[in-house]
Amino acid sequence: MSSSQPGSSSSHGASVQGDPNADALRIAWLVYRGNPYSGGQGVYTRYMAHELVELGHSVDVLSGQPWPILDPGARLVKIASMDLFRADDPWHIPRPNELRGRDHLDIDVFEFAHMCTSGFPEPWTFSLRARRYFQLHGHEYDLVHDNQCFGYGIRQMQDDGMAIVATLHHPITVDRDLEVEEAKKQDATTKRKFSLNRWYGFLGMQIEVARSIPRIITVSENSKRDIVTQMKVSADQLHVVPVGVDHQRFKPLDHITRAPHRVLTAASADVPLKGLRHLLEAIAKVRAERLVEVTIIGKKREGSVLPQLLDKLGLNDIVTFESGVSDERMVELYNEATVAVVPSLYEGFSLPAIEFMACGTPLITTTGGALPEVVGPDGVAALTVPPGDSDALAKAIKCMLDDPELRARIGQGGRDRVLNRFTWRVAADGTVEQWRYLLEDRARARRDGLPMPGTSAHRSEGSGPWGRWSGRGPSKLALPLGVTRSQGKK
Repeated sequence: MSSSQPGSSSSHGASVQGDPNADALRIAWLVYRGNPYSGGQGVYTRYMAHELVELGHSVDVLSGQPWPILDPGARLVKIASMDLFRADDPWHIPRPNELRGRDHLDIDVFEFAHMCTSGFPEPWTFSLRARRYFQLHGHEYDLVHDNQCFGYGIRQMQDDGMAIVATLHHPITVDRDLEVEEAKKQDATTKRKFSLNRWYGFLGMQIEVARSIPRIITVSENSKRDIVTQMKVSADQLHVVPVGVDHQRFKPLDHITRAPHRVLTAASADVPLKGLRHLLEAIAKVRAERLVEVTIIGKKREGSVLPQLLDKLGLNDIVTFESGVSDERMVELYNEATVAVVPSLYEGFSLPAIEFMACGTPLITTTGGALPEVVGPDGVAALTVPPGDSDALAKAIKCMLDDPELRARIGQGGRDRVLNRFTWRVAADGTVEQWRYLLEDRARARRDGLPMPGTSAHRSEGSGPWGRWSGRGPSKLALPLGVTRSQGKK
């Protein structure tokens, strides 16, 4: 592995001279999937980049497909993957002409081969491509911010001399454990169980790399505790900076009248973690006594159990799915709902929860993960129920539908809580604070002739489960090659 001495510049051009006192920092923000419509990473990236630019910093967003939506001021640098898990063709088999003219053929072949063995290679291969970019352009940045990639290339970048801070929203070990448990309940085949464990094989890499990052931002105290427990990351590395909401965009709309019996949920992914099954079971109980309809912002994934569940519960005529909607339409949907529900079994934070609250939409959530931190005590900004309890959820929904005064009080309580606690400017300020702390640590190490935080001299590298691909030595993956750049647009 290439490395740089403390105080020197890497031979690949990485910057190690970031000034912690500089008013404006030059930031490279990494997001291996920038999808603004599925999952919170694209949303987090968009609004954080916007606020950081407003604070006067320069922000380049390095992203794989799907590309993020960026507001003017932030620049998109496309780190193109093979896009093997595209929405319209998951498990895509690339044609030979798709490889023509690509810069990273060795990584492309590895990515495809990894997918063919039921693995999810994107965090790993994105980090390798990003490292190549920095071997040419690292001197242009003061610091790299990794948004939950934690690929082996990230660790290599630290040894190249890059200053790296990362965000770890919650431990993906939770997602894996819940999916494995759900597979057991569904009496899944041995092949399905093997594929599931293989899919989550990237977790070993992410745990290993996370332990090497000197400063990691997480979004709640609950996530911090779970990361320490499940990933064995030191608590000293972790710093809580809650995410925010655009309260000027997500707000009550006076010209929209709420539907009389509409339940709304936003499921960023059709996976057991999000608790959709328990919500639909609760809706079936509610429907037995009163009128109700459901809108789900999200889409059914390939192999989903939702179609069978909707048939079994007889809910096809009252459940609709909305996906790929604009911000403007999203806010309208929030304002049209009688009540919103976050039925998740676990959340590291929950962007939908604070978006619902910002719109003044009466909210019901579970107490899974960090949700109690986000919504506060039961009955103030939201009604809360135990995760996985469809009876309790049905009771809370009926209570909300039947009591307009309760809905008004909860809706206003949610809006007030967001305005007092969760804005993107506060999140950006907290993030910049962590960047400056790391740059101060590096300046101190440089002054005292000590190894840079996060470099191999500061950690036990180990052999890693992936041989030479883990970053243990020079290989063809270390050769600098070009990357396409483009200007981000709203």
